[in-house]
This record gives sequence, C-alpha cells and structure tokens, in this order.
Amino acid sequence: MNEREGTDCELERIETALLLEGIYQRYGYDFRNYSYPSIRRRIGHRMGIEGIKSISSLLERVLHEPEVFHRLLGDLVIPVTEMFRDPEMFRVFRRDIVPELRKLPYIRIWHAGCSTGEEVYSMAILLHEEGLLERTRIYATDISENALQRAKDGIIPIDRMKQYTKNYQTADGKHAFSNYYASDHGMVMLKPFLQSNIVFARHNLVTDSSFNEFHVILCRNVMIYFNSDLRNQVHRLFYESLAHDGFLILGGKESVFFTPMADSYETCNDANRIYRKVL
Repeated sequence: MNEREGTDCELERIETALLLEGIYQRYGYDFRNYSYPSIRRRIGHRMGIEGIKSISSLLERVLHEPEVFHRLLGDLVIPVTEMFRDPEMFRVFRRDIVPELRKLPYIRIWHAGCSTGEEVYSMAILLHEEGLLERTRIYATDISENALQRAKDGIIPIDRMKQYTKNYQTADGKHAFSNYYASDHGMVMLKPFLQSNIVFARHNLVTDSSFNEFHVILCRNVMIYFNSDLRNQVHRLFYESLAHDGFLILGGKESVFFTPMADSYETCNDANRIYRKVL
C-alpha cells in the first residue's frame, strides 16, 4: 500500500467513525463497536444504491433525511434467520434442555436479536410439543422496529415452507409442520396460539440493560458483527440476565471462550454452542 492509499484508508475510517457517531447522537442506534469490515461493506452498499460519492455526504443526508437513515438501518441490521435454523441445535435442546426445564414451575426464555421471529416461533412450536409452552414466557427482542413488526405479524412467504418443513422434520418435529400455519395467496400465516406466550419488544444489546432473569438466553450469530470489546460487554449483560444453572445458546461461530465470563460456564454441547451458567 502506497502513502496515498494509506491516507485514503485512514480518512475513510475517520468518515465512518463520524457517520456512526452521528447515527448514535441523532437516532440512538449504536454501531460504533461493530466489526469495521462488516459495517464498511454495508455502508458502501447503501452509498451505491443512493448514488452517494462519499461517506461524509452520506452522513449529511442521514442527519437531515430520516428516510435515508432508515434505509441505511435496513442494511446495518440485515436479518438472517429461518424456522428451525440449524436443526441439530433444536434436536439437542429438545433432548437435553427440555428435561431440565420441566423441573421449573415457570420458564423465562430470551431470544436476543430475534430478527423477524422465525426462530422464536420455532421455539414456541417445540415447547408446545413438549407441553411447556403454557408455562413459558418468551421475550423476543431486536434493535429493528421493522423486523419486530414482521415478527408480530407472523406472516411468511410460502416459497420458504419447503425448507422450513425439512428443518422441522430434521429437528425431530412430532407432527405435520402444516398443523402450525394456514396458507393464503402465496403467504403463510402462523397459528395465533404460537404467539400467545411471546412478548416482542425493542431492545438494543449495545445500550440497554438487563430487564429480567432468564432460564435460557439465545443469541445466535449476532455478536459475529461486534468487535471484542462489544462482545465482552454483551456477554456481561447475558451473564447478569441468566439464572444460576441457566443455558446460554450462541451461534456456530460464537463462543464464551476468551471472554471475561468463560469460567462461569460449563460446556453442554460445544458443536451447538450450548453453555450452562455454573458460577
């Protein structure tokens, strides 16, 4: 890299930092400690669509045009989810964690970063089949109001159901998956009873604090976009929010190892990133 390229990269980092600071100050969304390569890629994507030449120009429009900010926000919080995603995790949950939950008079589960809700509804189906849904409260939170609204609607394009049905069957589903939805005009509407024990709410893992004590916390493939300081901050939040002997379930590329909380957990299933709080 020559001197000119090095200077350009440094200026780009400064502009990106100013943009993220502006978003935080103006709208309250904090992306300042997200992984730089990931955040820069998403900013570049939005600049291309908007026809904006520089990050500084994007900052000006974001600050003065809320509609531009909301379009950028959609890029920064891209939802990646599906029903019974990683079916083996749900199989292990049913086999190993459900027996522990049966011992509890009342169960609290937190899906942090729930996106559009597919995995939340998957958990509701699993708990229903195990006879635990009625005494469970599932808290489903996300930073994105748009994603939460889609989750509350419980409507899914019908072309996804072939994959979702396969996932459900691989996850040891006990019935016909079609029992849980009705189809109409190319869309699928999940049965209303699945939502009866779910609370959808906006929560920002970066800026908001603990709001209850939970027996299970799931946060899968969210922290891969955070830098190490922010990951450690969120791990402290989860530790404070988890009951003793509670379970923490992370994504396939995430772990409690090399975090300040590592010694507070035992590994229940390393392949599916399931940990239990023991200290």
